[in-house]
Amino acid sequence: MNNNIFPCLWYNGDGKESAEFYCKIFSGTITSDTPMVLNIELFGQKLMLLNGGPQFEKNASVSFMVLCETDAEVENYWGQLSDGGIVLMELGEYPWSKKYGWVRDRFGVTWQLYLGEKQSEQKIIPTLMFIHQNNGKAMEAMKLYTDIFPNSKIGNVLKYGEGVGNETHEVPENVQHAHFEIDGFSFFCMDNSYDHKFDFNEGISTVVMTDNQQQTDHLWDALTTDGGTESMCGWLKDNFGLSWQIIPKKLIQLMSDSDQEKGQKVAQSMMKMQKIVIKDLEEAYHS
Repeated sequence: MNNNIFPCLWYNGDGKESAEFYCKIFSGTITSDTPMVLNIELFGQKLMLLNGGPQFEKNASVSFMVLCETDAEVENYWGQLSDGGIVLMELGEYPWSKKYGWVRDRFGVTWQLYLGEKQSEQKIIPTLMFIHQNNGKAMEAMKLYTDIFPNSKIGNVLKYGEGVGNETHEVPENVQHAHFEIDGFSFFCMDNSYDHKFDFNEGISTVVMTDNQQQTDHLWDALTTDGGTESMCGWLKDNFGLSWQIIPKKLIQLMSDSDQEKGQKVAQSMMKMQKIVIKDLEEAYHS
């Protein structure tokens, strides 16, 4: 599992409350705690919680599958996550799992609790839903991502025509459920034709910590090609509208310097950038 790749959840001031909530449920720890950014560790996995303001709301286009090993585990998580939340699919037996449920918690994060055989060393797996103009593009997206990132692969792919539970008349060739890895980090994905009132946005993004400028340039250029869009401070959207943050590790090192004035200069330089340029950060640091 690669902890240089991890989800970032956007909050409007309630990131700390959310961090404590998840750490209580999943026996995790808060590893970094600032007014804007909190990092938590759940089952050895890193998640970033960003108090960014009211601009974006999290939604079910990116949910989190929790792979559970016992009935009791599912029920424990379900009871706590559904408290004050909204049930999207009732907890019960389904063709794909003897105990499964889908819930939106009180902070707007959606979770799929799944009882079954362990499919990955990752306990929590981000799950991408390709809807609206992206419906039918899950396979295309997996091919793009696994081509861009090293140590990547497409795993099991179940299409609607091959599976069970296709009462919704989905296109048989579309993906009902699939697993893929980018640089050792697991994702699930699916196509869905339902007219949901949401889609990919900045509310949930994927952070990739890069080792150098070459890696930063490669990922940035590859993800913004053919319809992707550049944003500020290392943020971008790929051509499916999924948000990414491509962040050199050097940025964190320079901003964390014990000399606060130097760290502020680096932060100010970063705020003016779209793609992060390490050389310019170092010049600001030494200025």
